[in-house]
Amino acid sequence: MEIRKIVDGSNLTVELVGRLDAVTALQLDKELSASIAGVTDLTVDLGELEYISSAGLRTLLKLQKRMDSQGAMRIRNIRENVREVLDMTGFAEFLTIADDRKAKFSVSF
Repeated sequence: MEIRKIVDGSNLTVELVGRLDAVTALQLDKELSASIAGVTDLTVDLGELEYISSAGLRTLLKLQKRMDSQGAMRIRNIRENVREVLDMTGFAEFLTIADDRKAKFSVSF
C-alpha cells in the first residue's frame, strides 16, 4: 500500500492506494501515529483503495477515536466495494464519511 500525505498547517490529508490489510494496517498505524500530533483536521481519501480487511477497519476506527479527541476526521472518495464493507460491518455508523465523489468499483490483480 502507498500512503500519500498532504500537510496544510494543522490539516492533514492522507491518500491510501492499494490494499489495507493486516500488514499494511500496521504500517498505516505506525506512520500516522507519528504524523497526527497537532493535526486538528484529518481527511482520509480512499479513492484509490482497492481492498480493506478487518485490520484496516480497526485502524480507521482507532484514528477516528483519536481525532474525535483532538479535532475532526472524515473519510472521502470511497470505492463502491470498500463502501459495501463499511456498510456491512456497521463501521459506516462509527466513521465520519463525507462522500464528495462516488468512486467506481475496480479491482486490479
